[in-house]
Amino acid sequence: MKHFLDIHTTDPAELRGMIDAAKSMKDARKGQPKGALDAEQPLKDHMVALIFEKPSTRTRVSFDVGVRQMGGQTMVLSGTDMQLGHGETIADTARVLSRYVDLIMIRTFEEQTLHEMAEYASVPVINGLTNRTHPCQIMADILTYEEHRGPIAGKKVVWCGDGNNVFASFAHAAGQFGFDLTFTGPEPLDPEMGFIEQARAKGSAVEIIRDPVEAVSGADLVVTDTWVSMHDPQSARERRHNQLRPYQVNDALMRHAKDDALFMHCLPAHRDEEATSAIMDGPHSVIFDEAENRLHAQKAVMRWCLGV
Repeated sequence: MKHFLDIHTTDPAELRGMIDAAKSMKDARKGQPKGALDAEQPLKDHMVALIFEKPSTRTRVSFDVGVRQMGGQTMVLSGTDMQLGHGETIADTARVLSRYVDLIMIRTFEEQTLHEMAEYASVPVINGLTNRTHPCQIMADILTYEEHRGPIAGKKVVWCGDGNNVFASFAHAAGQFGFDLTFTGPEPLDPEMGFIEQARAKGSAVEIIRDPVEAVSGADLVVTDTWVSMHDPQSARERRHNQLRPYQVNDALMRHAKDDALFMHCLPAHRDEEATSAIMDGPHSVIFDEAENRLHAQKAVMRWCLGV
């Protein structure tokens, strides 16, 4: 059983194979209509359940389109459709769904929900996002970096802002793909040290530097995310803005990165908050390639899970 739950729990060689497969599938679709089926139909006769306890745009559309391009079918279920853990246990839900579908993708709040689903499902489970990690996003980010700049191994990646779930998966990826990672942000929003220690244990240089200018100096890739996440209360907005304003990615900050540095943001973005429009639409930005690559990376993840 091949679950895709987190980057650090997946073998590095398998991760590399997924990135290479994603690039091959993307290249094979060049010039085709977006609705065209892939020449190979690896998910023909397969049914995939897409579970969304959290709302989504990119995750929902990219998984749905990816399954259809590969010849499969999807069943999209919201948290209100299922009420996971309320009435019926997650374990029983996993057992039942496994009788109907070949693969489960779940985008949820609590990490425990994901792990319980995987423990009791008899089909592969993919982590579409939890409050702690977001591995599919980072697979897309690795693909995006490498198609623009070549291998990410040995490069310097700098994260500006909140040490959230996307940063956590970047830390996991640092250890697995061999790049260095710097976090710059206010101390109250530091990432969990466990994420950093895992990457360091695998040989990656992972630092916390408070001064954003010092942190970004010599960066190959600068990454940020929204200052207020979708699950944060509205009362957090003003406090977060005050804490994170010094870490906005703007022209003045990007001048300290390498001349050919890339800028990424997993979207949706609050323009002119965590990053200026000048940066998002400027020559360093690859944010829309990054968004597209969710599709290709996730297709590779699904094929790996199913062994097709």
